[in-house]
Amino acid sequence: MTYAMTHLQQLEAESIYIFREVAAIFEKPVLLFSGGKDSIVMVHLARKAFYPGKIPFPMMHIDTGHNFPEALKFRDDLAKELDAELIVRLVQDSIDQGKVEEEKGPRASRNFLQITTLLDSIKELKLDALFGGGRRDEEKARAKERFFSHRDEFGQWDPKNQRPELWNLYNGHKAQSEHFRVFPLSNWTEMDVWQYIAEENIAIPSIYFSHVREVFQRDGMYLAMSPHMELEPGEEVETKRVRCRTVGDMTCTGVVESSASTIEEIITEISAARVTERGGRADDKRSQAAMEDRKKQGYF
Repeated sequence: MTYAMTHLQQLEAESIYIFREVAAIFEKPVLLFSGGKDSIVMVHLARKAFYPGKIPFPMMHIDTGHNFPEALKFRDDLAKELDAELIVRLVQDSIDQGKVEEEKGPRASRNFLQITTLLDSIKELKLDALFGGGRRDEEKARAKERFFSHRDEFGQWDPKNQRPELWNLYNGHKAQSEHFRVFPLSNWTEMDVWQYIAEENIAIPSIYFSHVREVFQRDGMYLAMSPHMELEPGEEVETKRVRCRTVGDMTCTGVVESSASTIEEIITEISAARVTERGGRADDKRSQAAMEDRKKQGYF
């Protein structure tokens, strides 16, 4: 009797294979964790990959200091539940040390400043592989990524200098000062992630569900009001029922009007959406090549 795997089972098996390959090849991997749905799914897959043992590498969060409190609480609770090592590095430390300069004005964000904190952490901890939750359907620069994304001695990404990946063969060869970013969810879509969360009954932060929040409108999107935000002339704070489709720094993460309060309602909502989840990210709107420019400098 032939057993046919479902689409989600195939994606799960592919991701688990990649986790195990990295654990076998590299000496000091780490899982980048933001408290967002993609990094939560990665943790779930890593647990499956190494069950009944513990996840054999730490979780690491580059904290801008401007994150959603709900995501930070979820991060800490999950690490405690898993008895996992959680490494937190602060963008504020990079600012205090004079390594980066904080932006000023209503559109200031610490999102770009994460690059320096991340690269310093890689050097400090001697990391050689970093799991990221990037997916090829998110954005055109993401679509160029391999599963094993080579980074040079400066942490930079050259999309024209990546290794071929044929027949699930991954080339992890690197020089002493180089490292890899690894993307186990590369072939997943936003819909795949949500259907997998539903099928596996994975817990996620409350901000992904409909809730009442103070917001203001800018460049055709709603941003959550917080002490880190400065309004421009003409902008007004409103109270809306919203939810997050993606989670990051509050200064550049948009929210969408929504009444979806269950995973099933979120899936229905996404199936009818005509804007990608990163369509609500202000950092991607700074230029047509914003994501690719950041990645070339060492971004996630």
